[in-house]
Amino acid sequence: MSRSGKDPDRRVRTAKKRTASQVRWLERQLNDPYVKQAKADGYRSRAAYKLKELDERFKLIRGSKRVVDLGIAPGGWAQVVRAKAPKAAVVGIDLLPTEPIEGVTIFEMDFMDDAAPAALEDALGGPPDLVLSDMAANTVGHKQTDHLRTMALVEAGAWFAVETLEKGGAFIAKVLAGGTDAELLNLLKKHFTSVKHAKPPASRKGSSEWYVVAQGFKGRD
Repeated sequence: MSRSGKDPDRRVRTAKKRTASQVRWLERQLNDPYVKQAKADGYRSRAAYKLKELDERFKLIRGSKRVVDLGIAPGGWAQVVRAKAPKAAVVGIDLLPTEPIEGVTIFEMDFMDDAAPAALEDALGGPPDLVLSDMAANTVGHKQTDHLRTMALVEAGAWFAVETLEKGGAFIAKVLAGGTDAELLNLLKKHFTSVKHAKPPASRKGSSEWYVVAQGFKGRD
């Protein structure tokens, strides 16, 4: 075992059908301490630790009564919410299939579908006090296009939060390098008492992702 914690013997052989970039990704997964810890702790993904670290800093989850998880697959964030707020109603949505999670209502549908917001609200049985978004658009390989597509999802999530949150509630969303654009930032600052950006330790250093954390929803006029 090296001083970095990586096992130098954990290597992935390049198969005929596997590209060099795929091999590098697999090697990174094999040597990632968060991936190993997720398996040991029973979490479905290393992303669970991003939310845990954000929660440790911003005190987001404990005491929550109704939580929406946008982009729930594979379910790591919902698992964290269930552990920290076991009595909370939790509803999630994703285009990708998600294995059932006890105590969580899951919709396999596009959040951008006109029917999605109402379905989430109805399933909760009341206004959410926490809206989580780990959504990201499928990449097409063009940096600017990928950024715009993902930020469009973030903006949709923010508007959902503004239109449904209980007073005092919070909204957390994944954004890309450069943070939240001016228009969206103004929206959040208008409706929340605190808006901050954070990069939890579990977020890979080479990753362009950050998180915007908006707390203290002021309510609707």
